[in-house]
Amino acid sequence: MPKLTLYHASPSRSSIVLWMLEEVGEPYDIHQLHLSKGENLKPDYLSLNPMGKVPALKHGDTVITEVAAICTYLADEFPNAKLNVPIGTPRRGVYLKWLFFGPGCFEAAVTDRAAPRKEAPRRAMLGYGDFDTTMNVVAQAVAKGPWLMGEQFTAADVVIGANIRWGMIFKMVPERKEFLDYAARIAARPAAQRAEAKDKEMAAANS
Repeated sequence: MPKLTLYHASPSRSSIVLWMLEEVGEPYDIHQLHLSKGENLKPDYLSLNPMGKVPALKHGDTVITEVAAICTYLADEFPNAKLNVPIGTPRRGVYLKWLFFGPGCFEAAVTDRAAPRKEAPRRAMLGYGDFDTTMNVVAQAVAKGPWLMGEQFTAADVVIGANIRWGMIFKMVPERKEFLDYAARIAARPAAQRAEAKDKEMAAANS
C-alpha cells in the first residue's frame, strides 16, 4: 500500500489532518515544516504545494492539499474507518455539504469577524451570508447530535469540529452550549487525544 506522508507544522491547520489520520488508523509519516524558518516557501515544498501553505498529504504519487479535500480523500480511500458516506448513498449529499461548509462558510465567517473590513460588505457578496446565521446553522446541526450525520462520526465532524474547537479557544467562535457540548464529545475521542498529544510533543521539541 502506498505510504501516507503528512507535511505538517505544529500547531496549524494541518493539525486537523493529523487528527483525521489518527481517526483513519493507517500508518503514516510526518514531515515537519517550520513556518518561522520559511521552510514552507522553499522550492522542495513549493513543488508539492505552490501555495506555500500546510497541510499537504502525499499518498504514493498523489499529492492532496486543502484540509477538507484531504479529509474527504482519506475518508473515501480508507472506507473501513467508516468516516465517509459512500457514493450512491442519499445521505452523501448532506455529508458533502458539511465538508464544503467548513472552509467555504464557517472558517470564512470566523476569519472575517477576526479581521473586519473598514466598511461592512453587502451580505450578498459573502458566500456565507452573515456570521450569526452561519453560527446558528451549525449550532442547530450539532445540537441534534451526537454528530453532524447523526450517530455516525464522519470526516465532516473533523473539519467542522476542529474549526469550532479552535475558534472557541481563541474567542472567535461564541461559547454556545451546543458548541461546548459538541467540543466535549470530540475531546473524548481517543484519536483526537492522540493527535493533540503528538502536536504538543512536536511543538515542545521545536520551541
